[in-house]
Amino acid sequence: MTERVTRSAAETEALGEELAARLAPGDLLLLAGGLGTGKTTFVRGLARGLGATATVQSPTFTLVRVYPGRVQLAHVDLYRLEKSAELTDLGLEELLEQGVVAVEWGDRLVVDGNRSIRVGFEHRSENERVVSLP
Repeated sequence: MTERVTRSAAETEALGEELAARLAPGDLLLLAGGLGTGKTTFVRGLARGLGATATVQSPTFTLVRVYPGRVQLAHVDLYRLEKSAELTDLGLEELLEQGVVAVEWGDRLVVDGNRSIRVGFEHRSENERVVSLP
């Protein structure tokens, strides 16, 4: 894992866009970090990098939002999930067949044998975030 420090929303988005260039359908991103650490901002960059033109919004209340693009992106938020869940319980396997899936609070997801990429987010200071990438 490498750590990258971002000092603005634009830098965090750019990091997501940079990672998107390496992704393909079937890739599962497990995003972990506290509230306000930049997970949704990172997903905005992912979406842009995958060719989506829609405005990315947090799926906290809807659980999943899908953004069509060069590669479809499913944006999942497990914040409201109280216990660990499995891919099959959430129906994410079908979404993985169609594109990339990015899961906020991904540490709440039980993953077995899938192409998963863990991305960590943490506050370093008021204006700095540390993003841990593979």
